[in-house]
Amino acid sequence: MVWKILFFALTVILSGACVREAPEASEVREEIRMVESAFNAAVAEKGIHQGFLDFAADDAILIRNSQAIEGKAAIASHYSKSSDTGQILTWSPRKIEVARSGELAYSFGDFTYIIQDSLDHRDTLTGNFCTIWKMQPDGSWKFVVD
Repeated sequence: MVWKILFFALTVILSGACVREAPEASEVREEIRMVESAFNAAVAEKGIHQGFLDFAADDAILIRNSQAIEGKAAIASHYSKSSDTGQILTWSPRKIEVARSGELAYSFGDFTYIIQDSLDHRDTLTGNFCTIWKMQPDGSWKFVVD
């Protein structure tokens, strides 16, 4: 009987040690807000193509022109077929929601995309975006769907 009680107590203690406490949603929201800001800054500094590659998870899905581009290598290949010279992309999240586990989140907001051609003509597109973020094994956040 003593062994059963000891086994039960040990099981309870060890199972509690294995559970990772989920972070507060407000903390994760702030992390995502900071990641979005760094992502936006990387796009401004390095260009759209490199900025997106820097923040994409290896298994990311990029949706462009109603087409899903799956995987970071495929995204790099997609971007290698065109130039982002004369393109400016900025965005701002309006809403960030976090999964209970603290390992997934999505951001939703507004973007402005400016395309300037060689004759200095500018087209400005505005719209909404939704990005799904996933915490990586190293603790960083990368987008898995954009």
